[in-house]
Amino acid sequence: MNREKELPKRKRLRLKNFDYSTPGAYFITICTHNRKCTLSRVVGAIHESPETKLTDYGKILNEIIQNIPERHKATIDMYVIMPNHIHFIIIITDDEELRAIRESPLRGRSIISKVIGYIKMNASKEIHCQYGDATIWQRGFHDHVIRDRQDYEKIAKYIDENPLRWKYDCFYAEE
Repeated sequence: MNREKELPKRKRLRLKNFDYSTPGAYFITICTHNRKCTLSRVVGAIHESPETKLTDYGKILNEIIQNIPERHKATIDMYVIMPNHIHFIIIITDDEELRAIRESPLRGRSIISKVIGYIKMNASKEIHCQYGDATIWQRGFHDHVIRDRQDYEKIAKYIDENPLRWKYDCFYAEE
């Protein structure tokens, strides 16, 4: 039997032939391993406008996100650190002054992939250093190329209201 026919085909996660280093806005979601609630807790009743309270892991992640503009030709426009995932809008600029401090050995990877790698690697490294080994992240990430102002506003509202809708979120898990 032909081995290729036996293996399931992985779903393509990225748009075919799209350059993810193109200046623009992107909506990114990164999930924790097995969707374990390690990054924050959603506190407050629905009628009290719930908000996220960062765990120690979430505080480490928050600090790393704050450093993105110093390291890459990108800025995080807005984000929310939920219990088991993070949503953010990343803006890639064409400004040469925002170039990475040191050259990446991962030439050929898009800026989006480099930023996600930077976040995951540095958060994992610091968490392991402070709290011991644990698998922190799910493999890969979800992305959406933001097409226009209306798309941006819809996503920004979704990010802003994510804590309010936590119990109805597709990523919801008991904390």
